[in-house]
Amino acid sequence: MFNLLWLQSAGCGGCSMSLLNAESPDLISTLKAANINLLWHPSLSEETGSEVTELLDKILADELKLDALCIEGAVPRGPEGTGRYHILGGTNTPMMTWVQKLAQKAKYTIAIGSCAAYGGISAAGENLTDAAGLQFEGEVPGGILGAEYRSASGFNTVNISGCPVHPNWVTETLISLALGEHSEEALDQFGRPRMYADHLVHHGCSRNEFYEYKASAETPGDLGCMMENMGCLGTQAHADCNTRPWNGEGSCTKGGYACINCTAPEFEEPMHSFMQTPKVAGIPVGLPTDMPKAWFVALASLSKAATPERLRKNATSETLIYPPTVHKRKS
Repeated sequence: MFNLLWLQSAGCGGCSMSLLNAESPDLISTLKAANINLLWHPSLSEETGSEVTELLDKILADELKLDALCIEGAVPRGPEGTGRYHILGGTNTPMMTWVQKLAQKAKYTIAIGSCAAYGGISAAGENLTDAAGLQFEGEVPGGILGAEYRSASGFNTVNISGCPVHPNWVTETLISLALGEHSEEALDQFGRPRMYADHLVHHGCSRNEFYEYKASAETPGDLGCMMENMGCLGTQAHADCNTRPWNGEGSCTKGGYACINCTAPEFEEPMHSFMQTPKVAGIPVGLPTDMPKAWFVALASLSKAATPERLRKNATSETLIYPPTVHKRKS
């Protein structure tokens, strides 16, 4: 039996809400099939108050093994490093202290969502609560556990980043851990599982034909590519959102919203509007990271010159104006 404990700190709970949307099979069936025992989750478990603290005390006393410690939400360190901005109910002990102690017992420690991984929305702006991720503070290693932290099995934290996470990113990672298949090579430089982080949101985007011809959307609701004007970072965002549809059907870009790269550290403070593409001399700053800018500019010029009228007109429309031409075979 693989014992899993889930705690929530500073965040909106959106990752848990997303996780409940797991389907084919559902979350509970998935956990049972993988022999994963959910010790406690604040939204799914019946135990409250003293029952929960007794459970935590048993783990700290080595009376109950802890295989996976999942933390959702950034962890406040304030005021003045005490962590007392968030006290675990009924304990008079900061959540920060609980997490630090439990992380020493856990075989694996897992950050659920970008807040737990890097600070995320909870650490944005002036960050008055001094919130941080488990082992990162933005792009910088550290966090509440420190850069040198290793779990009981010798691993760094697993950062299942996203705002929120795709339910399958969580379940597939947990299954991999439960099967003993985890390795350092399974994570990228920011601790993200490569099974989804080795992909780009751009892959499989329904607007890729517009992208190829640089037929761009100009206002919200337009059908065209949103990279040039609308702030889309799909060509840089590490996630498989368009090849692994959300709820089996959609994604941000498919729904008409620009990708804001929510799996990346510090996505929450892009220094410009999420729906605006910053430019220098008319050239978008957010170009694909693996393409030289000069090449992109040259290719973009050629692509725009060759843009079919169908795409040019459809790109700035909310509805399809011109369908693809039907080619008839010559008799």
